[in-house]
Amino acid sequence: MTFYKPHKAFALMASLTAMLVLLSLSVPSAAAKDQWDGVNKIVAVGDVHGDYDQFVAVLRSAGLIDEQNHWTGGDTHLVQTGDVPDRGPGTRKIIDLLMDLEQQAEKAKGYVHALIGNHESMNMFGDLRYVHPGEYASFADDKSAERREQEYERHRKELEGNPPAAGLPEFNDAYRERWFADHPLGYFEHREAFAPGGKYGKWILGHNAVIKINNTLFLHGGIGPKYVTESIKGLNRSIESELRDFSKLRGGVNIDPGGPLWYRGLAQYSEADEEQHLEAVLKAYGVKRIVIGHTVSPGTIWPRFRGRVVMIDVGMAAHYGGRVACLLIENGVPYTLHRGHKINFPSDSSADLLRYLKQAAALDPTPSPLATVIQQLEAVPAGR
Repeated sequence: MTFYKPHKAFALMASLTAMLVLLSLSVPSAAAKDQWDGVNKIVAVGDVHGDYDQFVAVLRSAGLIDEQNHWTGGDTHLVQTGDVPDRGPGTRKIIDLLMDLEQQAEKAKGYVHALIGNHESMNMFGDLRYVHPGEYASFADDKSAERREQEYERHRKELEGNPPAAGLPEFNDAYRERWFADHPLGYFEHREAFAPGGKYGKWILGHNAVIKINNTLFLHGGIGPKYVTESIKGLNRSIESELRDFSKLRGGVNIDPGGPLWYRGLAQYSEADEEQHLEAVLKAYGVKRIVIGHTVSPGTIWPRFRGRVVMIDVGMAAHYGGRVACLLIENGVPYTLHRGHKINFPSDSSADLLRYLKQAAALDPTPSPLATVIQQLEAVPAGR
């Protein structure tokens, strides 16, 4: 499992520390409410990763927005389980759309829950390994070139005033070009926007990482053994606190591979090995099922542990194949919406799992990403 390495992220943020401190002042608290009851209809959408068009396609397939991208979901609760940023160029447009839909849904007695995933967290504290060049470009304006020149001069003077142990680099054309390549136009505007006091940083901090609706827990990654005894509110407060003060990140929840933003055990470990842990999580949080993103499924909504864990990162973004599927929970019953078509969840039998996958695959353009797993299941002798 790969996860954030603190020293890299802090190095990326070194030249922006003063700006971030200023921007972190007077930012609003995270959403106080983290549990809802009596919700009749829930639509849950997994990782978006900068693909605006695919996100819009999924929302339209679920009947939540019209052709003008206005909310048509009535009192539906939309849950987006995090990882809006990175790997694609449309993050800014997606967040702006979510901001609009939050207000529109509220007027219709609905709700938009945009949860914090590991990539929201990473964009805030400066782990920028997966930022798409188009994301920086979307923040560039007619003053970006001048601002970058000023930041380069500030960087050079900072090094000259505090030379590194290895000695000063040679500030020649080659060095300048490398620095400019690492800081493309729009880079500094992007960092300002995702700072704790920036437009998108404040928006992220105004949301939770973990919520409970009816008898379902929604979060990005999962709950590792270390966090079974943590409350929903406690997890959300810890994640928020660390994103307001980056000095708390080391050893904190945001970067813990067992924490709610990163844990993959519920998605990847064998059901036999993880069963006891899952039972403990369900009991501790008082829920019937857990809905997670973060780990890409074979190509549609993927129930595990007899439907008690539901993987909803279907690989929506073009980076992962551009799949269109989301989870629908209607009057407590879960369904898959695969390219806008409602499919019953599979029962425990392998035959019904094949039925489920074939129904979904028939809706895909050929070849379906589900074809391989269908072939594998068909190759297993009956009764095994």
